[in-house]
Formats: sequence, C-alpha cells, structure tokens
Amino acid sequence: MSIHVAAATAAPTAIFPTTPGWLALSAAFGDETPAIADCDNLVVTVAPGAGHGSPACYFPDKSTIEVDGVHLDTGVDPATVAPHRVGDRKRYRTAWGLLTHECGHAKHSVWHAPQGAPLGAVAAADLLEESRMEAAQVRRRPGDRYWLRASTTNLILADTRANDPTAAPRMTPQDAARSAALVLARVDGGILNRSEVARVERVVRDILGTDTLATLRRIWRAAHRTADDDAQRMIDLGRQWCEAIGTDPDEPPDTPDPNTTNQNGAGNKMPSRSPLANAITNAVAAIGSAVITEPAPTDPITQAMDARAADDKARQRAQDSAKEVFSGTGTGYNPTARHILGTRAPNATEYSAARHLARALTTAGHRDRIATKTRSAVPPGRLRMRGAMTVDAQRAAGAIPTAEPFTRTSRNVVPAPPLRLGIICDVTDSMKAFTAPVASAAWILAHAARYTTVPTTTATVTFGAGIVTAITRPGVTPPKVTEFGTAMCGHVIDTAINALDGALDLSRPTAARLLVIISDGQFEDTTRIPGQKMLDRLRESGCAVLWLEPDKRGTEPMNGATVHTLTDPAATARAIGKAATAALRATR
Repeated sequence: MSIHVAAATAAPTAIFPTTPGWLALSAAFGDETPAIADCDNLVVTVAPGAGHGSPACYFPDKSTIEVDGVHLDTGVDPATVAPHRVGDRKRYRTAWGLLTHECGHAKHSVWHAPQGAPLGAVAAADLLEESRMEAAQVRRRPGDRYWLRASTTNLILADTRANDPTAAPRMTPQDAARSAALVLARVDGGILNRSEVARVERVVRDILGTDTLATLRRIWRAAHRTADDDAQRMIDLGRQWCEAIGTDPDEPPDTPDPNTTNQNGAGNKMPSRSPLANAITNAVAAIGSAVITEPAPTDPITQAMDARAADDKARQRAQDSAKEVFSGTGTGYNPTARHILGTRAPNATEYSAARHLARALTTAGHRDRIATKTRSAVPPGRLRMRGAMTVDAQRAAGAIPTAEPFTRTSRNVVPAPPLRLGIICDVTDSMKAFTAPVASAAWILAHAARYTTVPTTTATVTFGAGIVTAITRPGVTPPKVTEFGTAMCGHVIDTAINALDGALDLSRPTAARLLVIISDGQFEDTTRIPGQKMLDRLRESGCAVLWLEPDKRGTEPMNGATVHTLTDPAATARAIGKAATAALRATR
C-alpha cells in the first residue's frame, strides 16, 4: 500500500514512553480519531521512536496509528495537550497533522493490490495514493487542510529525503517523477499552493519535459477522482505512470545506492544536493512559514477561553497602571506636577451645574421597564380560548386540569445600577487656550457624583508631558477646582485610559460606566492607535464614552465616542448631561 501504510506482515513498534505524559497524549489523540477517520476502533500511539521509521504510520490489519513523538512541536508538554479543544491543536500542529494524515489513510486508503499485480505499477500507485487520499480527506473534511499542510513539510522531507545529501533526489526522470507525485500533486489535491512549489515545478519540467509532466499531471488528477476501493483503476494508473517515465511496470523501482556518483558530486566523496533537492527543501521552508502565519481552525470554546485570557491580561495591565498613577493617599492632587497651578473654590454657577448634571446622571443609567408574560389556571388575566377548551376536555376525560388558560403581562422597572465615572483631561500644549473650561468641566463632572441618588464613583486624571497625573482618586469628591497649566507633547491617552480602567473597572459590566475625555484629540499614532484599541475594548464591554471637544475646528475625537462641543461647561451642564445620557444609552 501507500508509503505510510504498513504491510500486512508489519507489526506496530513496541514503544515504552519514558513519561506518563506520552500515554495521556496518545489517549487524547485516540479519542478524536472517530471524527477524523469516521472509524471508532483505532488505537493511537504517540511517542519518540514510533512511526515504523516514518514520521507516522498506519497499520490497517491492527487498526493502529503511530506518530513519532519527535515531531511534537518544541516546548509542548505532552501532558498538557487538550485536542478536544480545536484551538489547542495549533500548539502541536505538526503532530496533529501527522495524525490527520494517517486518519485519512484509515478512511480512504482501502484498496489493496491484487495478487500478481506488477510490482512497478503497484509502487507507482502507492505513490499516487498520498495525494489521492489527502484530496479525498479535504473533500470530506475541508477544515483538515490546515493540519495536512502542517504535516506536509515533515512528510515530504521524510519521503523524498531531500535534506540528506547521500540519498536526496537526483536529476533523473525517476526522482523527478517521484518528487512531482509527492509535491506537485498535492497542489491539485487542494493541499498546497502553486506559488509554494513553483521552483520544484520548474526543475521537474526541465528534467522531464513539458509533455511528460503534463502526462503525469493527467494521471494524478485521474487518481484524485478514483474511488477509495477501486484497486484495478489505481494499478492501471500506476502502469501508465511507469510508461510515462520510461520504467518497466513489471519490475520494482530501483533503490538508490548512496555510494553511486551524484550528478553534482564525484567518486565516493560526500555528494552535494542536486537542484531538485534544493528546490524541494526551499518549498518545504515556504510551506512551513506560510502555515505558521495562517489562521488555524478553532471552536467557540477555545475562542471564549482565548478571549477570557486576553481580557484578564488587559485587566491586569490596567490594574498595574492604576497602582502606578493612583499610588499614595489623599485626594490625588499632586502639587509637584508642573502643569498643576493650584486650586480654587468653585463658584455658584459651577455648584448649580454640578447639581443639574447629577440629576441627569441619576437617570442616565435607568433601564426601561421589562414586560414579563405569565400564565395561570385562574384569573386575573386574559382568557385564551384554546386553553379554556383544553381545560374542558381534560375535565370531560376525568383528568385533573393542567392547562393554564389565563395570561397576564406585568411590567417591572429594573433598579438603576451604580455608576462609575472616569474623567480624562488633556493638558498638552495644544489645549493651552482651553485650560479654564477643562478644569471647570472636570470639577463639575466629578462633584456631580456627590448629588446623584445612585452610588457613583469617580476618578480624574490628566495627561501631558508623557505622564498621567491623578487629580481625584476613586470615591473622593473634589472640594475645590484644580487649575491646570499645559505641557509640551506626550499625549499618553493610552496610559490614561488604562489607569482609569484599572481604578474603576470600566471594562467590567457590573455597573453603568461612563468615560469622559476632554481633549482635542491631536495625538501621536504611537499613543492614539493603542488608545483606540483600549477604547474599543471598553465600548465592547458596555462602557459609554463621552468626548468633550474644546472646538470643532482641528479636533480629532476617537472612533466610537459620543462627541459634544465644550464651551462654558457651567452654562452647558444640561447639554453635557444629555450627551452623557445618550452615551450611556448607546451601549445598551
């Protein structure tokens, strides 16, 4: 049979894993074979030294698959594999691809050469079986293409021995034809891409000629259309293959003698690799690089676990940033910061604006009443005639009535959730003309939390000169207005968002959350791009974002924020409240 299908007389390799992890890995791989091979009696052994001299091998009479453990990807502990999670398989894609390849043999390589079949034709048919089987496998399970591609690099090197100077393919028609069957035929089988093997195709064409290569391609394409159990057709195609390359179909293929002179070497010296061998190794490297960058098949469980791990990592970074920014005690006011000019008492207009804004924030997180339908056997409610008839029928039959013919709708108001409010003030040089309204708006937003009827937690930070400064800490209501100066450059909006996320849990959906950014948005790409990603993450978690821009001219708010132009914040507190309400409701 095929290169990776052992003869009937072959026995599986006796493998004694040195660690229990290999036993666990073998069992885990074996549990997944029924879905891949459509067969529930396969036994799998994965361990160093398995494979009967190949990367992997299938023993049809023993219903056994062996995979050489040396092909487990570097750094993977056998005891940690979880192939029942599709997304976990990428960690050991080579070994999983080898298993998939052998499962394909178990499912599709079911033809057997008849007694007395010509040996040369049988060997050629076995060569064609590699791509024929893989083509059948991806037709049945298209998602297996990725794994077959991952295993192809090891299989091609093992089958062609292209990286062994003493046994690598030579510039002969037989070696060129064999390389074409193992490499080029996989393109028509839907496994490899033509661009990946273009160099191999050029060398093979130079050796065989255009007409002979076209004939071989016609033969392997016919094999791809051959049924799994059509042995006679495969032998006929094997005979045609031998005739095309000028070998005797009745004679077994020649075994290369490593002591013979290579076209590129002489005498008994170590021969150098031929252009054909070099082309194969280059193709293998290109395939391997492509597989690494390709997205592997996954499943909802793995996606959810990966998303949870990424979210945990992002939350940990946010908490670390919050500890750095909000370290220490007190209100958070830092008189040593160069852009902090001091504090002043708020005026009556700002007090009034804070109260107006508090009323808006109190109702901003309110949810609409939820309608709930219930059924009952007795009033009150609306009588459903079908239910009433069912009750009558049950009584007439002498049964206890179980139907509930009355329906009623109740509408309940969901309690307003607590509110978390984060405030970011841009104090870079481009905001120099707006420091007064920025300071006033920041105080009004933070002080409004004192008057809300729902529990509200606020925190305020500024960014400029490459640093983030805490103005008010979580849970502290600022008694005075902090006045700002400006600092050159350093638009670290990403650090500011991260710090407030960590301090207020803005990305955790356990409260109504609002992030207010007061800025013109003139950021460097080095901070704007990661800042936008953080903003998108907050939005996806349900956090509202309100952007107060000082002037529409020249401003560049980030995507996804509700934008409002800031003039005199005391006079426009109602407008800010409406904008905050709109931002919160936009996340529902």
